Amino acid sequence: MSQESTLDIIGLLNRHAGRNYELQSEHVNPANVRALKTIGFDRCYVRAEGPYLWDIKGEKYLDLLSGYGVFGLGRNHPDVRRVLIDFLNADYPSLVKLEAPLLSGLLAAELKKRMPNQLDMVFFTNSGAEGIETALKYARCATGKPTVIHCEKSFHGLTYGALSINGDENFREGFEPFLPHCRIVPFSNLAALETQLQKGDVAAFVVEPVQGKGVNLAAPGYLLEAQRLCRKYGALFVADEVQSGMGRTGKFLAIEHDGPEMDPDIVVLAKTLSGGFVPVGAVLCKKWIHEKVFSSMQRSVVHSSTFSQGSFAMAAGLAALDVLDRHQLIANAARMGDFIGNGLRDLQSRFELLKDVRWRGLMIGIELGSPKSLGLKMAWTMCHTMDKSLFPQAAIIPLLDKHHIITQVAGHGVDVIKLLPPLVITEADAQWFLTAFEDVLTQMHKFPGPAWDVLTNIGKMAVTQRAR
Repeated sequence: MSQESTLDIIGLLNRHAGRNYELQSEHVNPANVRALKTIGFDRCYVRAEGPYLWDIKGEKYLDLLSGYGVFGLGRNHPDVRRVLIDFLNADYPSLVKLEAPLLSGLLAAELKKRMPNQLDMVFFTNSGAEGIETALKYARCATGKPTVIHCEKSFHGLTYGALSINGDENFREGFEPFLPHCRIVPFSNLAALETQLQKGDVAAFVVEPVQGKGVNLAAPGYLLEAQRLCRKYGALFVADEVQSGMGRTGKFLAIEHDGPEMDPDIVVLAKTLSGGFVPVGAVLCKKWIHEKVFSSMQRSVVHSSTFSQGSFAMAAGLAALDVLDRHQLIANAARMGDFIGNGLRDLQSRFELLKDVRWRGLMIGIELGSPKSLGLKMAWTMCHTMDKSLFPQAAIIPLLDKHHIITQVAGHGVDVIKLLPPLVITEADAQWFLTAFEDVLTQMHKFPGPAWDVLTNIGKMAVTQRAR
């Protein structure tokens, strides 16, 4: 093929620059385009480096969402990119299938070294949701039991098995019926968990050490005691570390904060595992579980995936782990998380809307709460009457619009702003956010004021949309 006939991807990007929302609306997801335009998030980003994005106008942004945690190493990390360029230039084979791939064995060995306990076997997936599907199949096969327990407000993905153990009805509505034998318990409630485990039919308890929706931290000792109860009643303890793993919380796995006695049967990883360059996830389990699933040569591929163990993904995973180690990013996550968290707590005494700050490393939840002063309380009530998810927009919209910082609301019907900064952020980045957030809170405490005008307009549009 001649050089002239190959795709000029840079030329294509340049020719269509700025058409993002037109093309998305026409071909992909018009509802999402309307939502983004309503809250003023319809930017067109054209460049990315580390924790920063630049839009088509040349404006620089601090990305504290990091692709829902995918870009834990920041965007376009040069070390990972160099490894992937070298790998592509090697013309190395991938997905031969009737072989034993080298790179997946090397990546599996590196992941096992980083576990807090002995997890013997690794299955590679394309996403966190696929990892949860794998864990569900493994648990039922290994135990011979049908039931899976999950927590209220849990989020484990949106494929059918994962959705069946999703604790948010907003994601589940319209997709029934779900997998049978899935039961829900309150998060951090050991009595409720034991009541379900006592029934004797539970294959697994699947839990996020830090819940992504709401950034809810497990109560001290909860995970360790939940693990003990699972052992007592013959259920597997499955740690969903898709968002909280890979160093985000200041340890490689978030369960490690509960002490060296943590001994999960299955751990699910994804997100940062490839540095954001290619979809990849991993499921680590104990050997006896693996042997129950892959119990004979005839069953050696009883659970599989076409793109599992793809060489490009495995190379990215090895490079990501190397960057985490050499640049000491896990320690930086702990340090920067405390810097931001303590900085936010220092603001609490000055701002009545700031109810709580929760964090574990760089997984941070900022909870807003009902104010005491009459004018603000009236405005708060009005906003929540229009839409229970509306109020945090008074913070995230000016954070983006005025201060060029990207954040998100931490779920449906919660007054929580969520931060998932890249692990590469500096103290200057953290101070950029703290200064901006203090300014935003100052404006939110002025009623009437521009923040409340924005909320009123968005609320009216939301009510109009629901009425159609």
